[in-house]
Amino acid sequence: MKIEIKNLSKAYGPEKSVLSGINLDFRPPSIVGLIGPNGAGKTTFMKILVRQLLASTGAIKIDGVDIGKNENYLKNRLGYLPQEFGLYEELTVYQFLDYMALLKGLTSGKKERIESCIDKTGLSEKQNARIKTLSGGQKQRVGIAQALLNDPELLIVDEPTVGLDPAERVKFRNLLTENANHRLVLLSTHIIEDVESICNRLIILNRGEILFDGNPVELIKKAAGHVGVLDSDCEAGPDIEKGCIVTSRLIIETGSQYRIVGDKLPSGIKPVPPSLEDAYMYLITQSG
Repeated sequence: MKIEIKNLSKAYGPEKSVLSGINLDFRPPSIVGLIGPNGAGKTTFMKILVRQLLASTGAIKIDGVDIGKNENYLKNRLGYLPQEFGLYEELTVYQFLDYMALLKGLTSGKKERIESCIDKTGLSEKQNARIKTLSGGQKQRVGIAQALLNDPELLIVDEPTVGLDPAERVKFRNLLTENANHRLVLLSTHIIEDVESICNRLIILNRGEILFDGNPVELIKKAAGHVGVLDSDCEAGPDIEKGCIVTSRLIIETGSQYRIVGDKLPSGIKPVPPSLEDAYMYLITQSG
């Protein structure tokens, strides 16, 4: 599978541009993290890609086929977990997946596919439980299970860990990795931890434009020399210069240690190697 996105834009009137001039290519196997602040255009991009929204301009082709002219070519290869995914709470896990399999047009081997997806997502012990009795993390696993029913080449998940506790988030990230295999996985999130350990490619969106497209190491290199720490016993926090931001505060024996990101670090701040989150914050702040 090869996905080509050319000059993709989305606007709601002349003064509200959500996406502007997006050009991207994707090939499996790969786990791609689409990250950016709230309102960056991530969900709009995902909805256009799965044809829930129409772009204002541009084209999306899969294996050379324009999906605007042949939506079935996309749908037969797509597994999708949207940000707000409605579950039929009164159904059991198995009943829900059986219903979704019918909607996807699965007939031959349907039972085997359902059982395989239940096993892959660790829901075997919950397959006969009503969905309303499941935890948030278990419900997200049901969402992934339905997305995997047709063994998709393209798996898209939009903000899948919002509202999950740290342990459930780790389990969900591991689940995505285990089921990547030959697929192209697109993971949209604003949580850096969700992409740090599993994605081999990052795309950063801000205000509808691509700020970065590459691997995590390349992004970290961009922030080298722009991250430092400052120890302070001042309760109000450090007085930093314009263009710098405090990204975290750590309580230490002598007071607090502040982590600072900026284009030009003030004197007295000890430079440290940047993390992926540091690099992301540096890029976002420098974009204005």
